[in-house]
Parts: sequence; C-alpha cells; structure tokens
Amino acid sequence: MAQTICVGVIGMGWMGQVHSRSYNVIKDRFYDEGLLPKLVICSDNVEARAKEAAERFGFEQYTTNWQEVVNHPDVQIINVATPNGLHHEINRAIAKAGKAINCEKPVGKNPDETISSYEDAKAAGVVTFVGFNYRWAPMVQYAKQLVEAGELGEITHYRGRFLNGYAGDPNNFLSWRFLSEQGLGTLGDLMSHAIDMAHLINGGIDTLVGDKETFITQRPIPTPGVGTHYDKATGKEPKGDVTNEDYVGALVRFKNGARGTLEACRVINGAKCDLSFEIHGTKGAIKWNMEQMNELQFQQKMGDNPAQDGYKTLLSGPAHPYHARFNPGWGVNIGFDDLKVIEAYNFLKSYATGEQREPSFKAAYDVAQVQKAIMRSWESAGWETVQY
Repeated sequence: MAQTICVGVIGMGWMGQVHSRSYNVIKDRFYDEGLLPKLVICSDNVEARAKEAAERFGFEQYTTNWQEVVNHPDVQIINVATPNGLHHEINRAIAKAGKAINCEKPVGKNPDETISSYEDAKAAGVVTFVGFNYRWAPMVQYAKQLVEAGELGEITHYRGRFLNGYAGDPNNFLSWRFLSEQGLGTLGDLMSHAIDMAHLINGGIDTLVGDKETFITQRPIPTPGVGTHYDKATGKEPKGDVTNEDYVGALVRFKNGARGTLEACRVINGAKCDLSFEIHGTKGAIKWNMEQMNELQFQQKMGDNPAQDGYKTLLSGPAHPYHARFNPGWGVNIGFDDLKVIEAYNFLKSYATGEQREPSFKAAYDVAQVQKAIMRSWESAGWETVQY
C-alpha cells in the first residue's frame, strides 16, 4: 500500500528547488516503492521566491516564516536548504518538533554547530539525512563495492579533492558563502564533500596536517535575495571583505594505514566541478571525477603481461547501483538532479521504515570532526588527531 509523506521545504533558492523537484519525480523513478511525497508548504525570506516555488512545484502553501513550516500540523519531514548560518537553529527546532530532517551540508555554520545538530537530533530520536548527494552517483557506489570486495587489495593511497572555480572571478558577488559570520568558506562548502567521499570509500582518518589561503580578499556587495554566488557584478557596486577561506589542503593518514591528500578550492581556474578521488591498492586502482560522473577508471594487475596493464573506462549502466531507475542504457548518462532524486528516495525510505540510512547527521558529525582537526592544524602548524 502506498504511503503518503507530507513534506515541507525551507529555503527556496537553487538547492531548495532541486529538493522540491526531486520529490515530484519520486513517484515515477521509484514507482514500485509505495512512497508518495506530498508537497505541503515551502518558505523563503523573499516572498516572491516562496510564491514562485509554490506555484512551480505544487506546494499547497507558502510562507516567509520558516517556523510555520516546522509547526505545520500536517508536515512530517522537512528539507533545510537555507544559507549555512541558519541550519543549526532550524535543525534544532525541527528536532524539538519530532520531525524528520534532510539538511544540506554542512548542517551548521561551523563544526561545533554541526555536532550540536547531530546531538539534538539523536536526543530527539528523529530520522536525519544530509545532502552529500555526490555519493549517490552509480559509479561512486560501484567504486565503494569494489573496495569493500577487496578488488583493489590493501588500500595504500587515497587522493581526494573538490576543485570548483565558481568564485574565480573577483566580480562574483559577496554572498553569504564568503562571510565567516555565516560559516566556513571552502572547508565547509567544498571540502565537506571531499571528506565525506573519503569516509564513504576509505573509512576514517587518523591524523592530518592542514593549510588554507584566501586569494580574493574583497568582492562586490549584492542586493539581498537577488541572484546566487554564481552571479557577477557590473563593477560599479561597493565592495566588502571576504572573511573566510578560498583554499584548503591537508595531508592525511587513514585508520586503515593508507596515506593521502585532501584539497579544495573555490577560486581555481580550469576546474568546474572537479570532485574527484584516486584510490590505489596492492592489487589495482580506481579513479573518478564528477565532471565525468558516468565513468569510472579501473585498473587491476594483469599478471606478467605489461601490454594489458593500465586503466580501462567503465561506463555507467543498468548493472550499476540506481542507474536503471533512470534509463536502461549503458553509457546513457544520468545527471546531477538525478543524484538528488536518489537522495530524496533514501531519505523517504528511512522515514517510512524507521531504519536510519546513510548519510545521516552522524556522517556530518564525522566530517565536522575532520574539519575541527584541520582548523586546529591551522593554528598549530602541525599534525592533529581526528577525534571521532
């Protein structure tokens, strides 16, 4: 029997729109699962944006007051897609109301708030989920299977990065993403994904040493509620100071003995969405890049014949996790929004069954502990232990 689940969404910028769209797709892509999300109410502090979202996605109501979403008597699950600085307060209110939460990373504007969000939700006993959506790419899920099956042997090297030059132009507006009072910079925005991917595929990190830099120190001040961090100024607007980091890097030692690096930057040229990992083991290697998300490079030792040694390209297809939900063709690509549909499905399934799936707020908690170690290393200029 189909189960109707009433949904509220807080924050109707790009990510709130993606979340809302994903729910509308669930009854098609996962038609046999008996999950029927119902869009009840959305909120945004810009009324025009809230109204447009309600009309566009089919919400029954809209509001400019996020508390109305939390307190709505029909709403059972809530997606949080606001700026990072609001996550902690909203998550705490949702947990107190006893409702399930799917929050965009990093779940708080800093690691301490993320940890607090996790603790509040755990105490309340509510189902949680985090928008680490890149982990749902079929070839990432398959890479995880290869590692767990021992196809690469003992893992010796892990290199992860998220290089995304969305802020490479100094005329990009000074949005909330560039202000420390609203949260971390690249460490919270991009590096959180790279850390989560490392946790997913290679496990916990033991010790690390980190570095940071801010390359663009001032940006044009935007009109509140207009545009995104991808938009550019005309050059005539007044400027304000960037108060968080553009670049983060770390040398890491994993609990399984592997050595590696993590790196993220938002102002780099060339890279567009280079969330990548390269994993080397005693029997082989794999590498994946979000810019070619439907491909996985896979190498296994081929005995004594060097002519056959090297990477081969695996194309995403119906034999890989979730791909067949979107099309039956090998090499027929799926896209970014499809990953959010998979995320929405797993969140709904967690709520419907009461069985917590990952990534929960515990995954965000683990990422926050790595971020805290990186920040301690910025101060000590030395190696720090991750305290999960």
